[in-house]
Amino acid sequence: MASPSLDEYDIIFAGAGTAAGVAAGRLAAADPALKILLIESGPHVKDDFKFTQPGHCLSHLRPDNPIWKVHVSNVSEYLGGRPQVVTCAHVVGGGSSVNFTIYNRAVASDFDDWEQEYKNPGWGAADIVPLLKKTETYQVAPGKDDVHGYAGPLRVSHGGQFTDVGRDFLDVARAFDPARAHTDDPNQVYTSNAYGRMQKFIDGETGRRSDVAHHYLYNHLQTTGLEILPGTLVKRVIFEGKRAVGVEYAANPIFQPDADKTQLRTVRAKRLVVVSAGTFGSPGILERSGIGAKDVLAKAGVEQIVDLPGVGENYQDHPTAFVPYLASPDTDTLDGIGRGDPEETSLWHEQWLKDGKGLLAHNGLDAAIKLRPNEAELKELGPAFEQRWKDYFVDKPDKPVLFLCAMAMFIGDPTSVPPRKYFSMGYFLAYPKATGHVHITSADDLGAPLDFETAYGKAPEDMAVLKFGYKRGREFARRMACYAGEYTPNHPAFAATSGAACASDVQPVPAAAPPLVYTAEDDAALEDYIRKFVVTAWHFMGTCAMKPREEGGVVDADLNVYGVEGLKVLDLSIPPSNVCANTYSTTLAIGEKGAVIIGRELGIAGV
Repeated sequence: MASPSLDEYDIIFAGAGTAAGVAAGRLAAADPALKILLIESGPHVKDDFKFTQPGHCLSHLRPDNPIWKVHVSNVSEYLGGRPQVVTCAHVVGGGSSVNFTIYNRAVASDFDDWEQEYKNPGWGAADIVPLLKKTETYQVAPGKDDVHGYAGPLRVSHGGQFTDVGRDFLDVARAFDPARAHTDDPNQVYTSNAYGRMQKFIDGETGRRSDVAHHYLYNHLQTTGLEILPGTLVKRVIFEGKRAVGVEYAANPIFQPDADKTQLRTVRAKRLVVVSAGTFGSPGILERSGIGAKDVLAKAGVEQIVDLPGVGENYQDHPTAFVPYLASPDTDTLDGIGRGDPEETSLWHEQWLKDGKGLLAHNGLDAAIKLRPNEAELKELGPAFEQRWKDYFVDKPDKPVLFLCAMAMFIGDPTSVPPRKYFSMGYFLAYPKATGHVHITSADDLGAPLDFETAYGKAPEDMAVLKFGYKRGREFARRMACYAGEYTPNHPAFAATSGAACASDVQPVPAAAPPLVYTAEDDAALEDYIRKFVVTAWHFMGTCAMKPREEGGVVDADLNVYGVEGLKVLDLSIPPSNVCANTYSTTLAIGEKGAVIIGRELGIAGV
């Protein structure tokens, strides 16, 4: 079994994902003598083209990829009687190393909610926006503004190409939805509801992925006391009394196949243990350590040391649909790269090496909108959504209801569909009402299935938005110049006689064409489709929520786990409520905030 170089460190991070990598990198840079260990369940990604070239994002979704930890939810009536399969990236850098490099930032009220509604001083937009700026060098536009950063470690650009899929989407928006605005910056934080060209976490000069592994961790390994232990699973936190003093760990048999997976070792932390194993991993570590709800721990065979029933609750995500359409043969898409087509991959690889441009310096997403419905669209959303609108959205004018985008590829396993060119209309529900849970089922088996409920589609309010998103996206798709029909196996089974019936091998309609009309029968077919096809957006969060203990909180505003000392949680499990964004940027901000908090408490200047 791989082992750390020391028996004791100043700080141990249980996880080397996005938030942990940011915090550890900042702390190490501020105090190079600090001994910091990050224990990561997956492998290294250093200078590996599969990770540094953004265009390989689609190939990561293949089901045989060992970097994914697969979690299967409980069978759900709200998902058409199926479980939901959710995958978590287990590599150094976490999701930042494999995500779609989408630069999609939360709106200001999302952070203000954390501060005001959940009583977390220092977590509002006034404090978090400067941390978002701190992470980035914004290459999209010259000069400086109030919402972007120009000296941070991560480069943000439009990527190496402007695809015709993105251009078509924006052209349709101008003609089909002329009342809505267009913007040069759909991620300026304080407003939404405008169409725009999406930015990307891609270096505009080199075409490389802007990830945490290379820009916060690997660049500090040789000059600081930072150390990464890969291929290793943290079982639990070790306590002396109520103080965390280390962790117990085991080899991950996937990446250390020759190691004895039953052998457990320990490593001590002199000053702090930080659990950073993500929305699924962090509550599991806490529960195996005896922190959680008494009945959950008892069922798993764990003796309780702290009664904290919020652990593993409040699971949130963005229920998503990636609706596929057939693209004309001359359309620029990432499908060939995703399938691993040697000729196409080689072509774009040569261009990437030459000038950092082309489709390997791209993520397939050039255009989107964070949509806030107008009066007519609220009527279309119907009475099921009416109260939710009044309770959650009316008084927060920056909050959208839906994120809608066009993507230049089939989203999913590229080997599961005929080889050709596709594009997808992707959309996700911005703020689902329903929440689920994630709990362990075994005290000792680190690979045991979880008790996992997603709650996707459970609330009628959520279903209303998901149905609206399909209809809206389809109206855009059928007007786009690259459109060649629907990929019908992945669309609703509308009756052949319906005016909304799907078809392949058809031409785009004019922008002024009347919208499709859906009957009650069509709506029933659409709802059945959503329950069968809705998937994760890989934006899971909330299972160690930062809110008052009496309200189901797990950590306080300084990330301290209630009821113990020397233990924090730092990752996407801490948000108490959702954000309308792909969650990479939010996780970066959490990592930066965590570094500031830890630096202040440990007396480390310059974080």
